[in-house]
Amino acid sequence: MKSSALGLALLLALVSQLTAHKSEDLIYGYECRSGLCRKVELSEENFAQAISLPVCRLFCGSQIGTLWPQPTGAVRLDTLMRQVDISFIDINVNATVRKEKLWRAAEERWMEMLEAKIPDRKILARGGYRMSVNINTPDDLALAKLTLETDESYNLEIDTDASGHVLANITARNFFGARNGLETLAQLIVYDDIRREVQVTANVSISDAPVYKWRGLLLDTSRNYYSVKSIKRTLDGMALVKLNTFHWHITDSHSFPLEVRKRPELLKLGAYSPRQVYTRRDVAEVVEYGRVRGIRVMPEFDAPAHVGEGWQHKNMTACFNAQPWKDFCVEPPCGQLDPTVNEMYDVLEDIYETMFEKFDPDVFHMGGDEVSTNCWNSSRTIRKWMKKQGWGLATADFMRLWGHFQNEALARVDKVANNSQTPIILWTSGLTEEPFIDENLNPERYIIQIWTTGVDPKIKKILERGYKIIVSNYDALYFDCGGAGWVTDGNNWCSPYIGWQKVYDNNLKTIAGDYEHHVLGAEAAIWSEQIDEHTLDNRFWPRASAMAERLWSNPSTGWKQAESRLLLHRERLVENGLGAEAVQPQWCLQNENECPIDAYDAQA
Repeated sequence: MKSSALGLALLLALVSQLTAHKSEDLIYGYECRSGLCRKVELSEENFAQAISLPVCRLFCGSQIGTLWPQPTGAVRLDTLMRQVDISFIDINVNATVRKEKLWRAAEERWMEMLEAKIPDRKILARGGYRMSVNINTPDDLALAKLTLETDESYNLEIDTDASGHVLANITARNFFGARNGLETLAQLIVYDDIRREVQVTANVSISDAPVYKWRGLLLDTSRNYYSVKSIKRTLDGMALVKLNTFHWHITDSHSFPLEVRKRPELLKLGAYSPRQVYTRRDVAEVVEYGRVRGIRVMPEFDAPAHVGEGWQHKNMTACFNAQPWKDFCVEPPCGQLDPTVNEMYDVLEDIYETMFEKFDPDVFHMGGDEVSTNCWNSSRTIRKWMKKQGWGLATADFMRLWGHFQNEALARVDKVANNSQTPIILWTSGLTEEPFIDENLNPERYIIQIWTTGVDPKIKKILERGYKIIVSNYDALYFDCGGAGWVTDGNNWCSPYIGWQKVYDNNLKTIAGDYEHHVLGAEAAIWSEQIDEHTLDNRFWPRASAMAERLWSNPSTGWKQAESRLLLHRERLVENGLGAEAVQPQWCLQNENECPIDAYDAQA
């Protein structure tokens, strides 16, 4: 796209709207030169030609504008802008869809996003064209549920009629695709701070669909408690970048904040305080809040390790809060379930029942990481039971015990799920290594979540056996890395801090090789030993956005080509109430390509 053609097109589109809104406050505007947005000082002579930074970035030098994540199909963004009055935007769906609470909530959220574009949400002077958004999708939204088979694709077309009326058409196979189309449309509507008006890109065609079907964030709410409000804010950020899975690691050995209908003592003994709990109503609220935003909320009940608080007085655990803790677990407090206690499985069944009732998961996470054979071996009861079975006390025997637990626990999952054969996720662990994986786990039933490094040869061995995987390699996707140690001096175990650039370039095809077809997607994780809701936003954002583009688009280019878009995208996150971490000085945002150290070397 030539800058001269861009300047002429924008001038013809906007010249009739300019002088009435001239700002006495702004000193600078922008113009497109040689494919880059350059800041220019406003004057009487150039005021008509100058454009705002968001408008300039939409068209200047890029075929995908400022869209994040970038679309995967054909994109046409012609240099035509229309002023629109957001109080006169009509969203048209058929009457059946209109009645659905799900759709009404999605529509309300979308309009709130548009209002957030206006600084301080000021009421603007009336003016601009009307805009109609037409949603073309099947009308059965009452049963809308995101699954591994859901088609999230959409097509977006924007045009104008003879009167200048803006017409946006979104076509999708279901609610989730239509929602994604609305998300993209919102990014094509900008606030022009020169003319103090809202404008929309008015000649657009986009075809889009995700590369990976599993695009998630994991939040651990056991080590530190997070309010429902902060969880919802995370879901808001996920929706902005089309992430679709919130992995809720809701309990651990540190606390049990979940209300289980048949086992109220778990909450009473396990929560940090009566205020730091998740009631069944809270869970239902978070699940529906996520669904409106195109997100499944998947619970994890991590077992047989990572249990403790809440299980007091049941005689169903081993090594709870044992000292010295480093002999029995990876961090305090230790705790593992005792697989030899039959009544323990009844408690598990009641926990699973609550989770299936309130979360209605299409995939369920059973944890399964960091089991300590030393912990089980410290229990006289467990040793006695194993000897009675004719087993020894070697590592292979404890793996056999672990397999016994997994089979018994899975039977309880299937019971509460009405034998629906819900896919099960387990973390990589001793049980997923040879030969134990073959003896205990069926690749038709289990999905393995990888948390080792991305170059671990164990990944290939899992893939060779036909398992589908979700990638959370800690060397790129553990966002709690980089901080002080909390059980020792120095830095925490997975330091250093992981920059957004490494997250962006974490290519799943490189990790999986010839078995990429077995990769469902990836998740970035926050383990909350040193993070709580007050520091949550800047740990996830904008790094989670970098992962989101990798998972949606799997771009062939690296982070350098994405940097200028990320700077503007970070502003969009902040605009929508997220405390996203700053990436560069604001000067770099306003002076495109002046900051990268090798920018001029590349041009030479």
